[in-house]
Amino acid sequence: MKQFIRGHREDDVRQLALQAGRYPDIDILYALTQIAGWQSIREKVPTWAACEDIIYPPHLPLEQCSSEATAIYKYGVVAASGQTDSFIDLTGGFGIDCWFISRAFKQAIYVERQETLAEIAGHNFHILQQENPIANCQLSIVNSDSVSWLKQLKVPVDWIFIDPARRDGHGGKTVAISDCEPDICALESLLVSKASHVMVKLSPMLDLSLAMSQLKHIQEAHIISVNNECKELLLILNANTETQAETIPIHCINIRKDHTETFCFTKQEEVTASCPMASGIGQYLYEPNASIMKAGAFRSIAERFETAKLQTNSHLYTSDKLITDFPGRTFAVESVSGFSKKELKALLADTSKANLTVRNFPTSVADLRKRLHITEGGDTYLFATILHPQEKVIIKCRKI
Repeated sequence: MKQFIRGHREDDVRQLALQAGRYPDIDILYALTQIAGWQSIREKVPTWAACEDIIYPPHLPLEQCSSEATAIYKYGVVAASGQTDSFIDLTGGFGIDCWFISRAFKQAIYVERQETLAEIAGHNFHILQQENPIANCQLSIVNSDSVSWLKQLKVPVDWIFIDPARRDGHGGKTVAISDCEPDICALESLLVSKASHVMVKLSPMLDLSLAMSQLKHIQEAHIISVNNECKELLLILNANTETQAETIPIHCINIRKDHTETFCFTKQEEVTASCPMASGIGQYLYEPNASIMKAGAFRSIAERFETAKLQTNSHLYTSDKLITDFPGRTFAVESVSGFSKKELKALLADTSKANLTVRNFPTSVADLRKRLHITEGGDTYLFATILHPQEKVIIKCRKI
């Protein structure tokens, strides 16, 4: 079986399923699950994909599991707290978060109510421990309902991690805290009574302001993107914290291949931040990363990096001096045009291909691309947007 899986793991799973009759001695359903599982995490969790004997569950737990990059970030958050004796993962699932976070602790407990997932996690942790041991960590598996089990916990721990299921009873995705299972709002008091810190992983689609108003003990929030795609929202709860939503630190994180962009602010700072509007386009154009956009740090980013915003709702920024550490994409401006036929003809005289973005603009990318007669791609970037107060412009630039 192992040889068959290894030999076919690059194959198209659907095509392989149609050829099942050619392999009467193979448990084809199991093999297909393993092949599909490996394919789904080979880039997402490369450390696990490199282990030959890892067992993969059906698709849903793999779809919901964290990437290696975000799991390692969580490890860094808990390790920085200095309280790293004991840890509980209440929603173990496939075990990615539990495995990486556990590396910071002396004792860790994985809790999962689905027996099959708990068995798979136990097997995989054993395999991983042999190849890449968790230093000084005793990792235990508990197959139980997490809430019932937590209520019986007599000795509080340093950290609890919980990733509530973000699906409704019909299999649809949910984004509100109260629609997740278990309901963190209902459990908050219990959670903070059983741990010094609680890390809650939520959908990146969740309304952050709503979450911050619904929970009472938020110490800090983290919005995590990977390569500028928003992946997770983390809330850190602490029983001794009853901070007003306006003063909760919001960490905007964008994990890139060569470095990690970080930006931290509060809603209070955002309200009071100075945000000058640009009277024109400078030599450089800036687009904040996905985490900053999700957090709504539109004024704070302008003040912190001394840029001018193009227009209230455009969320693009400009300066004449190059800001090398701006958390997002940076472009060198080549030219700026209005939307008359003459101006557009001059702007695109030597351009038949470009990466087109619209920001706070009344035309879609598809429609504007047709109007401009350009195809997607190349090294040229075009931004169609509105300059303060209401001037429509298209900015031609190259990425730095």
